[in-house]
Amino acid sequence: MAGNDWINSYLEAILDVGPGLGDAKDSSLLLRERGRFSPTRYFVEEVVEGRFDETDLHRSWVRAQVTRSPQERNTRLENMCWRIWNLARQKKQLESEQARRMANHRTEQERGRKEATADMSEDLSEGEKGDTVNDLSAAHGDSNRGRLTRMSPMDMETWTSLQKGKKLYLVLISLHGLIRGEDMELGRDSDTGGQVKYVVELARALGSMPGVYRVDLLTRQVSAPDVDWSYGEPSEMLTPTDSNIFKDEMAESSGAYIVRIPFGPKDEYIPKEQLWPYIPEFVDGALNHIVQISKVLGEQIGAGEPLWPVAIHGHYADAGNSAALISGALNIPMVFTGHSLGRDKLEQLVKQGRMSRDEINNTYKIMRRIEAEEISLDASEIVITSTRQEIEEQWRLYDSFDPVLERKLRARIKRNVSCHGRFMPRMVVIPPGMEFRNVAPHDGDTDDETEATEDHLASPPPIWAEVMRFFSNPRKPMILALARPDPKKNITTLVKAFGECRPLRELANLTLIMGNRDNIDDMSNTNASVLLSVLKLIDKHDLYGQVAYPKHHKQSDVPEIYRLAAKTKGVFINPAFIEPFGLTLIEAASHGLPMVATKNGGPVDIHRMLDNGILVDPHDQQSIADALLKLVADKQLWARCRQNGLKNIHLFSWPEHCKTYLTRLATCRPRHPQWQISEEVVHTEPESPSDSWRDIKDISLNLRFSLDGEKNNEDVNGDIEAGTEKKAVNGKNKLENTLFQFSKKVHKAARKSGSADDAHLSGANMFPTLRRRKHLYVIAVDSGNIGDLFKIVNKIFEVAGPKETDGVAGFILSTSFSMSEVESFMVSNGLNLRDFDAYICNSGSDLCYSSLNTEESPFVADLDYQLHIEYRWGGEGLKKTLLRWAATLADKNGNKEEQVVTEDDQLSTEFCYALRIQKPDKVPPVKELRKKMRVQALRCHAVYCQNAKRINVIPVLASRSQAFRYLCVRWGIDLSKMVVFIGECGDTDYEGFLGGLHKTIILKGVGSEAANLLHTNRAYPLSHVVPIHRPNVVEVAEDADIHVALEKVGFLSFS
Repeated sequence: MAGNDWINSYLEAILDVGPGLGDAKDSSLLLRERGRFSPTRYFVEEVVEGRFDETDLHRSWVRAQVTRSPQERNTRLENMCWRIWNLARQKKQLESEQARRMANHRTEQERGRKEATADMSEDLSEGEKGDTVNDLSAAHGDSNRGRLTRMSPMDMETWTSLQKGKKLYLVLISLHGLIRGEDMELGRDSDTGGQVKYVVELARALGSMPGVYRVDLLTRQVSAPDVDWSYGEPSEMLTPTDSNIFKDEMAESSGAYIVRIPFGPKDEYIPKEQLWPYIPEFVDGALNHIVQISKVLGEQIGAGEPLWPVAIHGHYADAGNSAALISGALNIPMVFTGHSLGRDKLEQLVKQGRMSRDEINNTYKIMRRIEAEEISLDASEIVITSTRQEIEEQWRLYDSFDPVLERKLRARIKRNVSCHGRFMPRMVVIPPGMEFRNVAPHDGDTDDETEATEDHLASPPPIWAEVMRFFSNPRKPMILALARPDPKKNITTLVKAFGECRPLRELANLTLIMGNRDNIDDMSNTNASVLLSVLKLIDKHDLYGQVAYPKHHKQSDVPEIYRLAAKTKGVFINPAFIEPFGLTLIEAASHGLPMVATKNGGPVDIHRMLDNGILVDPHDQQSIADALLKLVADKQLWARCRQNGLKNIHLFSWPEHCKTYLTRLATCRPRHPQWQISEEVVHTEPESPSDSWRDIKDISLNLRFSLDGEKNNEDVNGDIEAGTEKKAVNGKNKLENTLFQFSKKVHKAARKSGSADDAHLSGANMFPTLRRRKHLYVIAVDSGNIGDLFKIVNKIFEVAGPKETDGVAGFILSTSFSMSEVESFMVSNGLNLRDFDAYICNSGSDLCYSSLNTEESPFVADLDYQLHIEYRWGGEGLKKTLLRWAATLADKNGNKEEQVVTEDDQLSTEFCYALRIQKPDKVPPVKELRKKMRVQALRCHAVYCQNAKRINVIPVLASRSQAFRYLCVRWGIDLSKMVVFIGECGDTDYEGFLGGLHKTIILKGVGSEAANLLHTNRAYPLSHVVPIHRPNVVEVAEDADIHVALEKVGFLSFS
């Protein structure tokens, strides 16, 4: 109800009615006696049941105003009195619930901080003595020196000289809205606003910086009939900010580009809230583009080696989620900018009291957005913000960020003390840049400046006449406010301050640029009420001839409005209750306008850098009037503020922004894909036994083997052998022992022959069997029993198994079961281990290939995949916290206490901690476990699987769908030639397979029990990520003909 000033008029009208409503009890009784209205029944049946909202209340007030009969008017007013009371009651309840949630969040954050500090305090004395302790954050992509060294100012010329020779490739992502380089349709809809302008200008500016070879801005391709054709173009080159700068460095494929990836419904432009189900489709398309461009750039300037992006930068939650997936698939650092944050929006919407949390979530998909922002924090190395306020008041609302714990972690890294697997992203304040090429502020402060300017301009811009027609004396200084008629912008307080300060009215005019409108009745109720309040205040204080409020202006008119205000020696004001940044303040300063601005939010940082005005309390009307009067009346102060703004405005230029941006980016430890990419043609004929052995030999030299609980940095002949023998004695895991025995022989043979280098160079042919397949089937059906899983596998094999496809199609098994469980079951049941080309096990933490020489070792694990997923893996620190969490879960039955969750050490591996669920009905939902880990700065991916029998805790960038993407990118597999089999429901990572470029066959009835066991208490409904338009998805009953389903998706043609 915030900002609904018309409610005050309701109450005033009720009081004006007189004694008829003075006593609510008597009045209600009187109306009941008339037999025309029962307020009690009305309240119970209409108000409590929520059939009306504030919009309807507003319409009722309009009807009451035109009612002539006093009796009927009294009745209507009493109706509204009840309803207003109920709205106020609901608002208080919502505020109370929100306060309770915030208090719980602070309590959980404090508890998590204490537990993390307690874990880390164990070796503090060693750090203080200067002993070197293994710093886990270094393995997480952090550079101690880069994170902690304070950046010293550097002039642009010196910085430019240091960039010579660099050729960087950057990828920016902004998914929603309509994005093009010229004639941006800003304000066309809520998705095409300031963020669109920001990302386009950032890409353009970065593309013009020294040391940057190429910048790609990835967005959605929109070929809809209701939008311009240009949004359907696959790519668009952005014209450089200055084509003469660094022209000698420009070459083929260099520069800045908008690249439009097709995803989502074809021929339809949809709002950002409907894009979530299609994120996987975008990720698949973006990966294809990045891999292709990297190879092209490698041929041009990389001596044949792919030139990978130095960072993937996501803008807003949807792009942040996408960037996290791409970063994980390619092992490339991620940067994130939130722009507008979901938790902050949720808090504001709850405070308004118009919608319940469920209604907010269904309308805005707000919980999916918040989870995407949490994932972005998990994966990002740097989070860029516009202001310090955004960090301290908005980001601290998230489970994944605690500014207090972040400072403690940085202090430990500085002392070279272990953080025990904990990590916080680095928050960096970089104000948005501006393009000042077209800005021409008036020079000089003399009184004849106006006349000189008028002589210089033969024909003033049309917008000047549109504004000045409102004024009886247009030569007075202009107080300019430029904002939407939104309650948060606090325009009514500004008008009151102006109207009630006579000296200010005598010295200045007031100009209000409140967006564009044709008819007030066509505006939203909130905006209309603010505008009507402004008009009433103008009438109340008789401000005609002193206030301008034009109905229309174009985007190109805004600079001219600033110039007009500066021409009259005016002042710019932003009186918003809170302003996240305040780009208009920078625009005004660039035109020579001093400012009066709110002291809440971004203007504080802007004022600190520009020193060109006065900060005020937006709730203090007198303070606003005094500040405006001071600047307008004191010409020397006005001139000093103007000069300070013009002198320091370069700090907000795009070159300065990009310099800081690239300097910060250089502090990230470089990461890129580990495999060798080759364009060598792979033959489709079946391989010979000797070729197969050579393949296995080659891959063995470049892939490491998974070993439970063991680190993989041990010496091959020393620690690895000792560890293997120890495990053999203990008899812990037969599979891993076999793998290491095979590894030992292969490594010894390689050293004898001296073929290690040759094997490394043949990386493209390490496993050609997978690349030779024309089709690939991924079986990702989830089950609580491994026997049930292989019953479904057998059904699929009967239709399209290895024998039926004659080697043309390959198979991948994707499961939550461990590799040892899969191998044990297949061997004991006489199944051929080579029926699958690859095994994605432990919910995506292990990736193995089947060996052609099963006598030595049945599987070979992928080293490069493990190098990808070990990023930010918490190791023993994470394990200790998980076991402590499990110990707190106990089911008390009388004097007997049973553990709900226990450790499963036999099935745990280096990158998967397995927990056994003993009582599924007592275990907290997965979102609670994820929250618990995030609050303690532990980055991981918790997966509830096997119908709530097991919890697999794996690295944050690991999952079955991510392992699937890794395989496709590494081996150059065409996603359109792949089909994924999944059940009707599944593990908590089930949604990862619901979208993408691959074909999907859903087996109805399979895994349906998981819907109640695992998905009833999700962070967001599964329906919010299920695509409505699913041309690549076919659903069939479990006992139906799978052959028909394969034909529907275009498979079973193997010739």
